[in-house]
Amino acid sequence: MLETHDLGIRFGGLEALKNFNFKIQKGEIVGIVGPNGAGKTTVLNLISGVYSPTTGRIVFQDNEISGMRPHKITHLGISRTFQNIRLIPSLSVLENVMLGGALRVRESILDAMLMGPWVKKRREKWIQDAKTMLEYVGLKEILNMEAVSLPYGKQREVEIARAIATRSRLLLLDEPAAGMSKMEKQNLVTLVRKLRDDMGMTIIIIEHDIKLVLELVDRVAVLDFGEKIADGEPNDVKSDPMVIKAYLGVKE
Repeated sequence: MLETHDLGIRFGGLEALKNFNFKIQKGEIVGIVGPNGAGKTTVLNLISGVYSPTTGRIVFQDNEISGMRPHKITHLGISRTFQNIRLIPSLSVLENVMLGGALRVRESILDAMLMGPWVKKRREKWIQDAKTMLEYVGLKEILNMEAVSLPYGKQREVEIARAIATRSRLLLLDEPAAGMSKMEKQNLVTLVRKLRDDMGMTIIIIEHDIKLVLELVDRVAVLDFGEKIADGEPNDVKSDPMVIKAYLGVKE
């Protein structure tokens, strides 16, 4: 579904990512892990168009998306959540999720002014689709609450609902379990599996909770200082000497 070829980016004299070669097949859940500053979020920023690569290529379903603007990448079928939650403070839970669905709503200024029957019907469907997404993640009962007034873990779930409301095929999750309780993390594992099994989504997840990642993913790639040092099944990767060294260090 997606692959990168010798992907890299430099910020001034800092090479944040170099020669990153990565593939994900349709229906896979793949984790990207590594110590702080390893380049994990940089990878998602490159895939989603926040950054343009200095070197290399990104190909999504036979479309080269290297350096493409974020909204065009989203139109192709890639959505994401953020390490720092990006909900709109003045909007309700429902309205924040509707923003994701807005990508698929075609409406001109004239349509909005005239508000004909077919425009009203389309808006009703837009609202219903957002409610369906909220029900899917278990938030339908609080859809009229102000999104930013929710507990941190619930805000994360709203952001996931907004991302899947774009009807994407590839979902990028940037530390979705941050700030969640043990129970919320288990619910997250269940939700991500549902997104893959029921909605046919392919998922890349960045997460510091290694136990959660190893429980959830089919495959895991490990970054250290901007370079991939391992890529494989969780049981193989967690016993890799280079991975152990990256996380725990070694005695002189």
